[in-house]
Amino acid sequence: MLSKTGNRMRFLGFDAPPIALASCFSFLSSFISISDLQHQQCMPCCSHLTWSTNEFKEWSHQGQGVLPMQSALPRAYLILVGYLTDGRQEDKEKLVDGCLYLKDNTGIIPCELLHFELQWLESLFLFPSWSYIPRTDKSAAGYVEILVDPVLVNLPEEVPDSIPVTYPASAEPLLTSRVPCKKRSKLTVAGELARLGPLLCIRQKTFFFLFLKCFTSAVWVPVLVQKPNQLAWHHILQLGHRYTITGLSMSSLKKSGQRMFVTGVSSCLLPYCAEQAREQPLGSAWQGESTQSSSLETAEQLSNSLELGVEEERPGSTEESKIISYVGTVTKILNVHAGLFLLDNKVCLCLAYQQLLNSARGLRPGACVELIDVHLLQKPLVSFPFIVLGACLSSTVVLKSFSRLSTPYQPPASSGNLYLQLLFRYNLGMPLYLWLVSLLETFEERFSCFFGCRRLLLSSTHRNPGAAEKFLVPLLQAMVPDREKARDIYDEILAKIHQCPLQKYLTLNPPCQAPSLSVVCHVAEQKSWEGFSPSQLLSPLEAQHMGTQELNRRLAWSYCTLSAESFQPRLILLGVLRVSSRSSSLQLQDKSSTLPCVISYKDGSPFAHTALIGSLLQVENYQLVVERFLQTDFPSWKQLANLEHVREKKNSVYVQFYFEDVQVLYSAEGKIQKGLRSGNSSSLRKKDDGSLTSELEAPEAKMLKLEDPKPDTHRDKNCQKGQSSTGRTSCVSHLFLVTQKEGLMLRNYQLAREEDGEGQDMQRSFQATVLWLGRPQLWAHPAETGDLPELEDTSCDGEGGMKEQDALLLFMGKSLRWFPFLHLDGLYRFIVPRCSDLEVFDKLYFPPVPAKFLGRSFCPLCLPVQDTWHLQHETWIFCLGEHQLAARSALRGMNQRISSIQEVLSNSFTGSLVSFSGEIVDRTLCASLKNEKPSVTLSLQKQKECLLASDHSVKLSVSVAPGSPVVVDVYIAATYLQHLWGLLPGAKIFFQNLERKISRFHNVYCTYIASSCVSVLSLPTSHLPFLSSPAGEASSPALVFLSNLQPHLQHLPQARILCQLSCVLTLSLQWVCSLCSSIFKEGRCTRHSPPCPSHTGVRQASARVLVEDGTGEAIVLCRNQHVAAMLGLSLLEWEALQNCVQSRGGVSIQHGEATGTGCVEEPEDFIACYLRSLCRSPLICRPILLDFSLDRKPSKILQPVPLQLRNFRCGEVEFVSQVGLRLNLLCLNVEEVEQGTLSYLNSERIRRTSSCCRVEATA
Repeated sequence: MLSKTGNRMRFLGFDAPPIALASCFSFLSSFISISDLQHQQCMPCCSHLTWSTNEFKEWSHQGQGVLPMQSALPRAYLILVGYLTDGRQEDKEKLVDGCLYLKDNTGIIPCELLHFELQWLESLFLFPSWSYIPRTDKSAAGYVEILVDPVLVNLPEEVPDSIPVTYPASAEPLLTSRVPCKKRSKLTVAGELARLGPLLCIRQKTFFFLFLKCFTSAVWVPVLVQKPNQLAWHHILQLGHRYTITGLSMSSLKKSGQRMFVTGVSSCLLPYCAEQAREQPLGSAWQGESTQSSSLETAEQLSNSLELGVEEERPGSTEESKIISYVGTVTKILNVHAGLFLLDNKVCLCLAYQQLLNSARGLRPGACVELIDVHLLQKPLVSFPFIVLGACLSSTVVLKSFSRLSTPYQPPASSGNLYLQLLFRYNLGMPLYLWLVSLLETFEERFSCFFGCRRLLLSSTHRNPGAAEKFLVPLLQAMVPDREKARDIYDEILAKIHQCPLQKYLTLNPPCQAPSLSVVCHVAEQKSWEGFSPSQLLSPLEAQHMGTQELNRRLAWSYCTLSAESFQPRLILLGVLRVSSRSSSLQLQDKSSTLPCVISYKDGSPFAHTALIGSLLQVENYQLVVERFLQTDFPSWKQLANLEHVREKKNSVYVQFYFEDVQVLYSAEGKIQKGLRSGNSSSLRKKDDGSLTSELEAPEAKMLKLEDPKPDTHRDKNCQKGQSSTGRTSCVSHLFLVTQKEGLMLRNYQLAREEDGEGQDMQRSFQATVLWLGRPQLWAHPAETGDLPELEDTSCDGEGGMKEQDALLLFMGKSLRWFPFLHLDGLYRFIVPRCSDLEVFDKLYFPPVPAKFLGRSFCPLCLPVQDTWHLQHETWIFCLGEHQLAARSALRGMNQRISSIQEVLSNSFTGSLVSFSGEIVDRTLCASLKNEKPSVTLSLQKQKECLLASDHSVKLSVSVAPGSPVVVDVYIAATYLQHLWGLLPGAKIFFQNLERKISRFHNVYCTYIASSCVSVLSLPTSHLPFLSSPAGEASSPALVFLSNLQPHLQHLPQARILCQLSCVLTLSLQWVCSLCSSIFKEGRCTRHSPPCPSHTGVRQASARVLVEDGTGEAIVLCRNQHVAAMLGLSLLEWEALQNCVQSRGGVSIQHGEATGTGCVEEPEDFIACYLRSLCRSPLICRPILLDFSLDRKPSKILQPVPLQLRNFRCGEVEFVSQVGLRLNLLCLNVEEVEQGTLSYLNSERIRRTSSCCRVEATA
């Protein structure tokens, strides 16, 4: 048995006597070498050679009492023998970091001990109790925790009998004296260890400070230890113990002049023994002359490297941190890279201000630590839930016991640690550092799955900054603008009056936040519904006259917009730009969720930047839009406060922003896409110095995999034919110009291989008509597709010139992702990767209709776009250079007509499909048009994404420019709205292929059909909070004459006239059923066949009045509250009048000379008599200021008549004027006119009329 043991120990590299060890071995135990331990042991384990099973169970149970959810370390019967070393002998070029190692002739491994003696170095030990803790990432070996003192195999060296020493009380005057220090004989100082500084490594040199205190007084002296053979002292020294250090010399700092003792090469650390120490007077110890010592080079370098800015003090109550001592158990590692640990589930320990040269070994959950002279910060950060204990350079952290739990070990990053680099670069205080940590943690959690942690957290010290540094540095520079005062590490370590960054702090309320997209959507939804009431969407004066259907329809769709400042703190958006083939929309994406987005350029050009796909974007200026959808059954406006009538609440969140407000934090690498083209001026941003630079820093912009990371097994077979040895990297591309684009739609296209298409569901798709430019090009590598050789006019005979061919591109399946990038007049390139067949496009053509019906030569062939093809935007047709003449000539033969709104509204316009751009003035939800094709609606109802009922349509009032009177209405069925984002008042939209229609009242309007498409050109400039916000409230309508209005003018949305109310032609007051609009009388509906179940009535009033302004006459239709204004009734009088009408259901009167509809009042009806006398009263005939619009649905369509002479009277003055027919106007607002206002408006009107007459006469 003993001979076998000796053979097993030969890996130690020595002949050890096995007799001394035999009593410690169990029959189940086996030796294990350092190499086997590192490579074969993958799980944490512990070995206790001398313990019984019960002793081990009790030890494990005590460890689990701290963290019951954690399992104890499993026991392994392994025998570990080796040498303890400080690593100096293994690799002479390696930096000695002050750590201890365990070695044999097979390897070396770091180790941690709770107790260490200096004579143990390079001695052979048997370790009866130890734990092996592997690393969680498996990239390197773990370390060994020595649980009890090892058993020494070889004998220790003897200690000298007597040592002459000097005590700190006698040595301290040497440091405080102003006499320049000279070289003297070495000094031996004995004292009690009062303070032990942490190990520091600056510029490849490791050192630490210790402080020896006099036994009988508080006098202490500092000692700098920096020799490699002395760094192991840091593991020996214990606070409160007495030590003797030999061979000390004195030195001073060059800048501050502070003095200290420094160890030499021959210095020794000995335990103090009063019997062996004899005090030596300074006179005999310090004699001789020489120069000043220069052994403090490392400390000077440390000071120079940390000359960084300090945090600027902010106004508020700055608090002083308390210095305390604390003993606690590590219960959680909050962030090992940031140096944050949780003690006792209630206190956060921050070790970031000390360098963790031992890589935080031993600080596992379950370990007990003692903290001495640490700073207590009560609430450094508003959002941080724990009290913080911060260890500065004057603090001491002592590991009291190792963890007994099988908890993992994750070492902090040894190099490129962005947390610590930003901390020291900007000398952050604890509040700012905790905020920095929270931002970095969220950033890494959200985007590490896309790019990996190493790419995100790259530091600029070694290479270009990573995405996280690009994001954080501007924020830190804004918070710490002053970097003049340097951090003085000597005051932290040596000064008698302590100073450090943790001494004072101010509770920080974070200035901004960057939460995950799921949190952004959730918070936006909460804000949109906070304090929301349906009554906010409607004007009370309008709501009280609405029926049930109209009332609930007006509540069905609304929106609110939020900006970064709408959140506290300010919210910054971060996300990877993706495009979804399911929704065919742009999206910002992180690990938690996706957020649809609308991107525009400030110059109004559409967004087509395919190079940004897969890039990480930061947006601080944006509009977060929450579309709200309600299903309600309010009987009338009186129940709007009762939310029981709200049956369902849904919402949809998306964001819209300008590309100029985007900062690209990271660009996807190694992809096909090119950088920004020089022809696209919208993609350039200005630097601080005013020069222009591309937003993407790399010359090649890149594309990340869009959706499915798995390879496409159904890749087009034609791409695999004819490939050479370079086919793996070669690609084929084809340039084309978009001439027309249609919207997303369910279509019944069947590919050529599908002969019988019956019984198959229609597929969601879109199509675009394009003009191929040139011939397909073969490229050796996708990165070479940079120039546009197809556009070069190299020949005039047509043989080598540019080849043009029309084609109809069909996008289905995954190719739907290109929908938001494809725009009219854009030059794009299809790239077929891993292909060398130039006929790949021709082989996929098929006719859009069956061959037996294909008899027209001008019908273009259809090309289905494959899922593996990539779309690359090159430039716009108007950005081409002068030398590219072929493309310009092609433009003349394919241009699609884009009309203006004035042309669309013109009576001479003859086209049925129109394309135009304009700004949305108003957005209203209304009932679907009666002539809508039911087949289209039924087919689109299969798409479940629509949040509005299919019987609804949205009416967009579109104008040429803000405040312009030229307005056209565009109707879009609700089933189309699921793909349309950004249709908000104030947005500029480009409409393509709308159907132009004329109503029976000769009104021109447009409808969105299957071939239509919209693009958002620019975003709203103002944030209108709700859908019901009227447009044009800020500016008053233009003041006009009635003679200026043309009878068939359709594009005047609103105007104002100063007129005289001549008479009331008809007047009707009714109490109608809110459900069926029948007369509501005595509390119930009067409809009997079939009976109406409604028990709610609403008030409705209408009147037609005759007005004139001296240049013409008009009949004005007034409704509801405007009737009271026309009659000059106050609110109380109007309320009393309507209450009287409520009991009888309704009353109507008409002027004797007027022609109209309605019942003639009964003679005994006193309400009718009152109204008749009121209407005939001369008080009614008065000057008013009338806001109106043309009545686009008059009761009678007027025919043009010649001008006639009419007599008008103004007071006692009578005059004659030429007037045309009476126009039909719709009252929007009525204002009473005071005499002074009347005089001013008349003079202004006469002045403007005179100036117009002079201009006409001059012309």
